[in-house]
Amino acid sequence: MEHLHQGDILKIDKIVHPVLVASKDFFNSSGEIIGCPIIINSKPGPLHIWMSTENTKGYIHCEKLALLDLSIRGYKKTDSLPISEMINVSDAIQGIFEYI
Repeated sequence: MEHLHQGDILKIDKIVHPVLVASKDFFNSSGEIIGCPIIINSKPGPLHIWMSTENTKGYIHCEKLALLDLSIRGYKKTDSLPISEMINVSDAIQGIFEYI
């Protein structure tokens, strides 16, 4: 299994939308990732962050975090989100869990 990095964008079998790898590299080495779907036909909002790369564009839905076991799914890395944009995604996800 290919080692995946935070910010990688994947096409995963039986999942309609591309998925952004939100989890850190040490977590991904387990064969599981925590990912967020990237949805083109969506609306902007505090948890919907627009992104556009050479191969992928859409809104990252930060509230739709999912644990995905890639050891039992087929997938292909299609792109990668720059670290400067990944910081915004990480901040949005962290904001979901902050105290008042």
